[in-house]
Amino acid sequence: MPSLADVVDLIHAWYPPRTADSWDAVGLVAGDPAAEIGKVMFAVDPTVEVARDAVEWGADLLVVHHPLFLAPVSSVAADTPKGRTLHTLTAGGCALLAAHTNADQAVTGVSESLALALGLTDLAPIRPAPAGPLDKVVVFVPLGAADAVRAAMTEAGAGRIGDYDSCTWTATGEGRFRPLDGATPAVGAVGDLEVVEEARVEAVVPRSRRTAVVRALLAAHPYEEPAFNVVPLADPGLATTGTGRVGTVEETTLEEFAARVGAALPATAHGVRVAGDPQRPVRRVAVCGGAGDFLLDELAHSDVDVYVTSDLRHHRASEFMEHDGPALVDVAHWAAEWTWLPAVEARLQRELGDRVETRVSTRCTDPWTFRP
Repeated sequence: MPSLADVVDLIHAWYPPRTADSWDAVGLVAGDPAAEIGKVMFAVDPTVEVARDAVEWGADLLVVHHPLFLAPVSSVAADTPKGRTLHTLTAGGCALLAAHTNADQAVTGVSESLALALGLTDLAPIRPAPAGPLDKVVVFVPLGAADAVRAAMTEAGAGRIGDYDSCTWTATGEGRFRPLDGATPAVGAVGDLEVVEEARVEAVVPRSRRTAVVRALLAAHPYEEPAFNVVPLADPGLATTGTGRVGTVEETTLEEFAARVGAALPATAHGVRVAGDPQRPVRRVAVCGGAGDFLLDELAHSDVDVYVTSDLRHHRASEFMEHDGPALVDVAHWAAEWTWLPAVEARLQRELGDRVETRVSTRCTDPWTFRP
């Protein structure tokens, strides 16, 4: 069986904690990293009822979306709400892991899972995640030394693009220089104009590795004064991760699409609320798992026909509908985020196979329980 540390490493690789918002509280909450994991349960909320379900099933790990300790507490005594959950899990030998905003933006994350559950295709983030800052380092080197300089640059961190490494580009040309008094040239003689066939070697470099790469190329270069330059690169905005998702559906009406939403999500007392003309054509759809009214302004003048999210406030929704923007579909927060659970469960099953048994909690933890 894998250890808890093994499972945590997998989930953190898919949903890196460093991508979580600064105010968030994600990662391993309780559990011994060396413990063996045979059963994993997935849930949206770490309520005491969910904790009891996990322990009764024999789960060794409960993975939740909402953190147990998002708000600071001064006590985890068993007679406090958070303490009851924690004591239930620890007494039952069940660890707890939270993946919150780090799971919202990721591939196979919350918003993407919601989009796929509603049948959206051609997905892209509403707000692409900013790429890490990149530079392009260019150096001119004699042909005979190009391989050594190229290897030194890649060893220092240059040329990593996606799932590829050692990515460089090379062209050849003539380098011209005249060594002056005081120089000790590797090629040519003092006072003579020299022409050398050189390679222009280029590589993309994470900005955090810029200094290391430049130092490496200088150390490997045969010249006293190598010619090189560093060019900052603009973010192309092509990230596959980011806030929310926008995609397409086969053209339908708002009324029919809202019915599809209701059928795709688990039932709640909240249900599905719609603002807009029932016969409005729907083709482009935006979604955001969880509370998504912070995206209203940038969607107001987009080509989106309807926006699906949760927790829309009266005034924001009312003002939004005064403009000729998308229709609104408001769903239960829990129901929208629940769609992520089968996705992360399937990913863990593909990775670990029959080494771990998994289960998705079907307990509804939405706080609204009925309509009179």
